[in-house]
Amino acid sequence: MIVSMENTTTSAIDKKLHQLRDQHGVVTLGRVLTLVVLAQAGHSEAALEAANFASHEHPCRIIVHVAHASSEDTRLDAQLRMGGDAGASEVIVLHGYGALAEPTETLFSALLLPDAPIVVWWAHRVPDTSPTTSSIAGIAHRRITDAARHEDAWAALHDLGSRYVPGDTDLAWTRITNWRIQLAAVLDQAGPAPVREVVVEGSGRSPSVVLLGAWLGTRLDAEVSFLDSPGNRRLHRVVLVRDDGEIALERPGRSVAVLRQPGQPDQQVAMPVRDLNACLAEELRRLDPDEVYGEVLTTGLRDVRVARVVDSSGELSPGAAAFLAAHGGGREQPAAVPAAAPGDAGTDAPAAPETETRGGTP
Repeated sequence: MIVSMENTTTSAIDKKLHQLRDQHGVVTLGRVLTLVVLAQAGHSEAALEAANFASHEHPCRIIVHVAHASSEDTRLDAQLRMGGDAGASEVIVLHGYGALAEPTETLFSALLLPDAPIVVWWAHRVPDTSPTTSSIAGIAHRRITDAARHEDAWAALHDLGSRYVPGDTDLAWTRITNWRIQLAAVLDQAGPAPVREVVVEGSGRSPSVVLLGAWLGTRLDAEVSFLDSPGNRRLHRVVLVRDDGEIALERPGRSVAVLRQPGQPDQQVAMPVRDLNACLAEELRRLDPDEVYGEVLTTGLRDVRVARVVDSSGELSPGAAAFLAAHGGGREQPAAVPAAAPGDAGTDAPAAPETETRGGTP
């Protein structure tokens, strides 16, 4: 059931919700949280689909704020969804125009479930200000961002790390859960030889590549090389360089990874690319702070020892250059990095000339 309301108020929306529940027998018992989704006009349906999917595991009230042009006349339109159109939740979609294009605590306060945790998710951008200082996020128990939405992953992570508080999390970290589980299991079974270098290969625009490298480098006390795979849009390969040989975990496609270890035959591991639905559902499973993510974001990116950063475009992004400079500067040298095999990145185009920039003392 979908009910539309034009040029309305949050008080009128709340009254309509009570009316609909009385008429159709819909109850709020069992709602475990309020999920506030901050979306952009024209892109809200994908975010709403992910929220509905997550609600089957975590019944909740979903409030979606869709920001329209702030130059238009101030008004608030709403759409209420219940039953089969709302998953295991009840959905309130708010279209804010003019002054209401900016989401505030005042706008949401009448619609929040009483005595229930609040989770805020920026579905399409990294907030310009600290998530905790924005009005609605200041009262939230968890705040979910997605650094992959930023054009410079390195700069986005630096910004998030500088203003991190417990309760913040990012979907770029959630996307590498399966990688972390598999690599931890492999190291538990491997011999005691120390890891001398970690090589993380994937898209130079993927914050997941940076976070995984920082996590492995600081946990294993090893230097990290970040390699950009030409044409690859995600994390592609991780290599752990040890004295007894290399352990490599590579995912050439979207569902199956190949594990290579010294003295053992190659193994195929089911490790599908995680979609938005799965990532959001995982983040809603816990409302306590993710301490490991916080450590990687704040101290891991600061303390990781960088061996090299390679960008297939031949020029590091401003954020990557600043990151490298903070870890000892570097010098540019020509480097020949093998291009991804045809089919690995969905393209057969030849790789562009690459530039390698090394950290530490030249």
